[in-house]
Amino acid sequence: MATAKSKKSTTQKNTNFEETLWDTANKLRGSVESSEYKHVVLSLIFLKFISDKFEDKRQALIDGGMGDFVDQVEFYMQDNVFYLPEEARWSFIKKNMKQDDIAVKIDTALHTVEKNNPSLKGALPENYFSRLGLVTSKLASLIDTINNIDTAASECEMTEEDLVGRVYEYFLGKFASSEGKGGGEFYTPKSVVALIAEMIEPFKGKIYDPCCGSGGMFVQSLKFIDSHKGNRKDISIYGQEYTNTTYKLAKMNLAVRGISGNLGEVAGDSFFKDQHPDLKADFIMANPPFNQKQWRGDSELVDDGRWAGFDVPPTGNANYAWIMHMISKLSENGTAGFVLANGSMSSNTGGEGAIRQKIIEQDLVDCMIALPGQLFYTTQIPVCLWFITKNKKKDSERGYRNREGETLFIDAREIGTMVSRVHKELTTEDIADIARTYHAWRGEKKDADGNELESYEDKAGYSKSASLEEIKANDFVLTPGRYVGAAEIEDDGIPFEVKMKELSQTLYSQMEQAAELDKAIRQNLEVLGYAR
Repeated sequence: MATAKSKKSTTQKNTNFEETLWDTANKLRGSVESSEYKHVVLSLIFLKFISDKFEDKRQALIDGGMGDFVDQVEFYMQDNVFYLPEEARWSFIKKNMKQDDIAVKIDTALHTVEKNNPSLKGALPENYFSRLGLVTSKLASLIDTINNIDTAASECEMTEEDLVGRVYEYFLGKFASSEGKGGGEFYTPKSVVALIAEMIEPFKGKIYDPCCGSGGMFVQSLKFIDSHKGNRKDISIYGQEYTNTTYKLAKMNLAVRGISGNLGEVAGDSFFKDQHPDLKADFIMANPPFNQKQWRGDSELVDDGRWAGFDVPPTGNANYAWIMHMISKLSENGTAGFVLANGSMSSNTGGEGAIRQKIIEQDLVDCMIALPGQLFYTTQIPVCLWFITKNKKKDSERGYRNREGETLFIDAREIGTMVSRVHKELTTEDIADIARTYHAWRGEKKDADGNELESYEDKAGYSKSASLEEIKANDFVLTPGRYVGAAEIEDDGIPFEVKMKELSQTLYSQMEQAAELDKAIRQNLEVLGYAR
């Protein structure tokens, strides 16, 4: 067992490696757009990882006296290892990395991997490296750096999937940050995803994301299960992604972590090409595009069954189309947690207010959370989290009390920590505090780790359990600030008369200092010849 000291040094080593790899990737700037080179780097990391897995399994067969079977595909598939012909192996790429046709060889390798492994259908880029016209020396330098990824992972006590997955996640975050607005098409900040997972606790059942980006919601769900000693076999994953390149990122992201999931046969629009028409999910986690405009034509999807019981969503904003789509996908006891722009909580444009009123009257809104600004790479404006549930009735098995006619509001706008000049993150403790508040309100006695929870109480300025009548009195607006009120100001024990006298003396002193400064400035201006 490694000591605490050795673990710390290994973590530092891995962090330095990630930064070195990022610096090497950045050398491609100028010849390749940032939106392009993420696919270059991540495809190569993926190829390196599956090659290492293949070589380990191949050597194990040889060591076990089964050398005659090293080219039998089934011996690899049974251990969830991709079989790779020689031209698709990392060793072949490394050997030929300085050849002028190395881009063609990489494309051939990726095509061969996909052709020989049906589960990767549609996951890998086609003729991608050849089209980019990369400088051979820069590509060779990147290959050489990626070659240093140690997927043996024994020294840091991480699985291969954890190690490569960590590098993959690091890169997704860095690419999203560097691409700004465009980065949000494939990446949701890790702390936001972690909060959604801690809130809905996806331990068992079907998990669905209708706009899955690079698959971060699924990855965090598995992390939640692992960290709380659950069983990965108890969940199944379903998703869909509109953008073809992002769809490929998602499939690779799941593959490097050993996660199997159904992301549909092809990339597609969840509104017009629903890949899972009959799905009823136990958990939905999503970050739909903010305020998506012109998502349908005036005469399109007017009679769609997903709007049944509500109203047809406006063409100018897809926020409520996404909400109703997710409601239609929930099982009878399902729960959804998703990100939306703040306007979704109060907008009346295009009939959105009427749709929101019906959602509330059907008692589907379980919790609303106002988040701080600057959490997202795409925008610095604050966003909110919606939590929808199909069943608020008492559930003794899961420890829920009867919450019918109630909705929890949490105003978390003042929490979070700045990690750069423009970017904020929720800390682990921030996430735990919000999740504990929600679980206590639901009536649970213990959290996911078995720790005792305190009984829920409203906290001025932070949380409020509101009735349907209170929400109705607020015109069916779901903004938490309307309900939680102002935070209580702690009394410092100093009598008002004493405090006022002290403040007055301080003010008079500052006014005298200001007058002296004004006098000095006037004198200096006169000396310079600028007298009035």
